Amino acid sequence: MLQIMLFMFLCGILATLCGGKTKEGVFVGVLLSMSSTAVVLKFLMERNSINALHGQVTVGTLILQDCAVGLLFALLPILSGTSGLLHGVASMTKSLVVLITFLTILSILSRTGVPWFLKLMISLSSQTNELYQLAAVAFCLLFAWCSDKLGLSLELGSFAAGVMISTTDLAQHTLEQIEPIRNLFAALFLASIGMLINVHFLWNHVDILLAAVILVITVKTFIVAIVVKGFGYSNKTSLLVGMSLAQIGEFAFVLLSRASSIHLIEGKLYLLLLGTTALSLVTTPLLFKMIPAVVHLGVLLRWFSVDTNQLGLKNDVLRIDSGKRINLIVQGSHDS
Repeated sequence: MLQIMLFMFLCGILATLCGGKTKEGVFVGVLLSMSSTAVVLKFLMERNSINALHGQVTVGTLILQDCAVGLLFALLPILSGTSGLLHGVASMTKSLVVLITFLTILSILSRTGVPWFLKLMISLSSQTNELYQLAAVAFCLLFAWCSDKLGLSLELGSFAAGVMISTTDLAQHTLEQIEPIRNLFAALFLASIGMLINVHFLWNHVDILLAAVILVITVKTFIVAIVVKGFGYSNKTSLLVGMSLAQIGEFAFVLLSRASSIHLIEGKLYLLLLGTTALSLVTTPLLFKMIPAVVHLGVLLRWFSVDTNQLGLKNDVLRIDSGKRINLIVQGSHDS
């Protein structure tokens, strides 16, 4: 929440100083504060970093951002002036109550209905796995649809469905069934982003867009790292979390659509933010590939502390390898 408020405050002040509208600056801050749950989780899982400290902090931040989307939607009419402050506060309070109620109901279902449903699907799909796959996908899509209809985010509902399944004994089996079609959904997600891009505008303003993407990545990494560091985490963890959250999330497209419909932003600013968001998502794989080099550089410059456990493991491996070589040499000499 501190990160979201910092972006809103800084962008609002910057817009005012540059002669722009403060409300547009605050909206840009809202947009920048969002990161991509779908993209970041995919790369954290591929690199087996989901259980690492920086992975846990990153996932926690992403979940909170998804929870805050409903509140941010309620904030947009206040910024555009289409609703009064009292009405906006009432709308945000309503969203918060709906969120708490929704999560409470899901918590109860995860202990009662979900285990029974999954066991039923297991018994019905004893001969084939396709039925269980369809049932698992339908289960996640159902809760994503419910959260969307309640004014919450799609991602929050789908994430909550995954958490509900993870509390059962069939979590690993369900993950094995879903994994083959996970890449299909990821491809559809990226394809839908590509369909939103205005290629003509992108080509004519490629220099501005590239500069905006570099600025967004740099500023987001710095601010998120500062916030994480403020809560007592190490320099390494803070920087890794900052780099992981340096893109603009896919929910920015929904926020942009909503802001455009209520005339909060118009014209070229809408296209610029749309292109910047899409390009920042495209650069996320490059950022994750840079993480090992950044960590190595940080250790060399003594910004990060050396992981003694890893060093100990490497030393043990070296001792084992050396011992094997000595035994082989001795054995070879005896044989000769």
